[in-house]
Amino acid sequence: MKCIINRRAQFFASHRYWLPELSDDENRAKFGTGSRFPGHGHNYVLYVSLAGDIDGCGMVMNLSAVKAAIAEHVTRQLDNTYLNTVWPEFQAALPTTENIAYAIWQRLVPHLPLTAVRLYEHPELWVDYRGNDMQVSLTHKTHFSAAHRLARSDFSEAENYATYGKCARPNGHGHNYHLAVTVTGDMDPRTGMSVDLGALIQAIDDRVTEPLDHTFLNLDIPYFSEVVPTAENIALYIARLLMAPARDLGVTLETIELIESPNNSCTIHCRQLAPELALSEAPEPRFAVH
Repeated sequence: MKCIINRRAQFFASHRYWLPELSDDENRAKFGTGSRFPGHGHNYVLYVSLAGDIDGCGMVMNLSAVKAAIAEHVTRQLDNTYLNTVWPEFQAALPTTENIAYAIWQRLVPHLPLTAVRLYEHPELWVDYRGNDMQVSLTHKTHFSAAHRLARSDFSEAENYATYGKCARPNGHGHNYHLAVTVTGDMDPRTGMSVDLGALIQAIDDRVTEPLDHTFLNLDIPYFSEVVPTAENIALYIARLLMAPARDLGVTLETIELIESPNNSCTIHCRQLAPELALSEAPEPRFAVH
């Protein structure tokens, strides 16, 4: 019987985004604060996923052997190092999160039956690599706070309460929403980047988190005057807002995950969305800013 197992590891390392063929000004323009000398560091968290049959001992692979392989080929070599100089892969291309995940896969795949490598640079940024040439998926996580009421205008009060329960109460309620945006693209063989991360984060801020933060969605965002702002519909709305910016940045919008509460979340798989569903403009909240 096929099964996927996951092993967690971690290492601490520093790096710098700097290309010697570019001038100082060009490096600063391209990489921002990441170009500062002598660099900056992260507490990297690594998840290695393996696939196989469950054997007579009830295992896909002995976890002690998995742990030893990860330590020998990855963490002992990378821990407490300056990544730019430690592996040749990080001299051919910069040690971005994408390139580190890619290089870790290449180092481990001769020894383990890999299905995926996930590398967290920090809790709000991670990369998934699955052995698809230079293609990687990058996820940025952010948050916003908003209130809403779940009710259909064509329903009676009794029908809304029967459908949405407490969420139909007339004065609404609020959530601290956590949003994870995943894009997929090919890693640049020199910069090690799949997307301009600063531009992606700016697009998410401009189109989603700033316009939606601290709003009453039903009243402040015109879209939700006609659409019930369930977690599902909010996630779909965000996906429609980000389809065009992702395309303009040269990547594919992969998934939108919206966590409404610890008990309630949803995921939109954006490749299934028709291109004509893209919303061309960021929302214009109804309230005035003074």
